Amino acid sequence: MSSTDTKLNNREAGAAYYLSERQRARIKLLSRSWIWRLELPTWILIAIIYTGWFACVIYWQQLGPVLGSTLLILLSAWYMSLQHELIHGHPTRWRRVNQLLGTLPLAVWYPYGLYRDSHIQHHKDEDLTHPEKDPECYYYTAEQWQRFPPLFKTIVRINNTFIGRLILGPVLDIIDTIRSAIRAFITGDRPAMAMWLVHFGLLGLLFHWMVGYGISAIFYILVISYPALSLTKIRSFFEHRAAENSAARSTLNEAAWPWRLLFLNLNYHLVHHDLPALPWYGLRQIYLENRVQYQHRSEQFVVNGYTEWFEAFVFTALEIETHPFYDSENKALTERIQDTVIDSGDRRSESA
Repeated sequence: MSSTDTKLNNREAGAAYYLSERQRARIKLLSRSWIWRLELPTWILIAIIYTGWFACVIYWQQLGPVLGSTLLILLSAWYMSLQHELIHGHPTRWRRVNQLLGTLPLAVWYPYGLYRDSHIQHHKDEDLTHPEKDPECYYYTAEQWQRFPPLFKTIVRINNTFIGRLILGPVLDIIDTIRSAIRAFITGDRPAMAMWLVHFGLLGLLFHWMVGYGISAIFYILVISYPALSLTKIRSFFEHRAAENSAARSTLNEAAWPWRLLFLNLNYHLVHHDLPALPWYGLRQIYLENRVQYQHRSEQFVVNGYTEWFEAFVFTALEIETHPFYDSENKALTERIQDTVIDSGDRRSESA
């Protein structure tokens, strides 16, 4: 079995779901092409992002703050998309090598290990949108919602608007991340402490180096890193919804090519969740070859680009508060229903 075949069957990021045996054979054939085997698109991407980011800092004075900041925002957001690709086993079969390629904190906020562990947990599709099991979930249990003070409920509703997600979304994530760091040191979690110390050390070195070219740490955090994180919130704004069928929980966003490139085709999110080890440059191709089937599988959770979300929800909140299928008092019954749906899907996958 080739290294690419191995990655396509890597269960760390979730089991692969093939629409048919024909699709499985098609992907296997693609994975044996020299471009896929060498992972050339991802290596080129790594070279562009790192070269571009460091060049922007080195030539900051020549670029000026407007152009320089714009480029660094785009490159930092792109880097976060790259980190996601590294987590899913690209461009090498060696986890530590991929981690090394994504550890430098160009985007500031998340240690690679923290992002990796929480994202792998997110890929347990049976728990997708589960308020207590999915770390990337925006839903709450009814019990949690009742305990929240009115101010926090208002913040949640603002965060569920498109403009609110861009403005408030990053700071809410940052608060959770800081709490995670504090918790690691209070509880004496040595692996987590080591991860954070490495992250802080690298961040300190980066900031010290950037100061020499005229970029202060405060400027980078507020003017570059925060907007870059906001940019990633466009992709994830309504990426998942509550649905009894797990396949209907992930969207298919037929976005324009600049967004597809920036987000490395993660707009085809159901395809990514079905085939989590499929490389970013294969997602669009596989989606287009099976467009009707995927749209049917998603129960028409299809979006015609990010403009559609902007127009519908710029100041109108998504109805994402309490999870409609999850009640902490009756969670055993609810989870049993969900497990039945998942089990039937798994059987179809295994028989394909």
